Amino acid sequence: MKMNPLGRTGLSVSEICLGTMTFGEQNTEAEGHAQMDRALDAGVNFFDTAELYPTNPTRAETQGRTEEIIGSWFRKSGKRDQIVLASKITGNGNAWIRDGEDISRDSI
Repeated sequence: MKMNPLGRTGLSVSEICLGTMTFGEQNTEAEGHAQMDRALDAGVNFFDTAELYPTNPTRAETQGRTEEIIGSWFRKSGKRDQIVLASKITGNGNAWIRDGEDISRDSI
């Protein structure tokens, strides 16, 4: 796996990043865990998530489920220290995310 330096952090991340936007909607927790295991076995150490996930559709009943699945994999595998996790926040407009608050240091 080709690795790239992450700015001046001293960390290296895999050129391929595992996107997790379907964990908890289109993929079960077990499937998400299997995908993370397979990615790490292939040398992928860079995972991507967001507070909005899972998507398609985005809905209050599942929002945050992707992050829960990643967290349960970290707990189960004990491999948190091997992964660089990128996350994003969503804009305003979803009442169920951050209780509809504007983006601020406190709401994040």
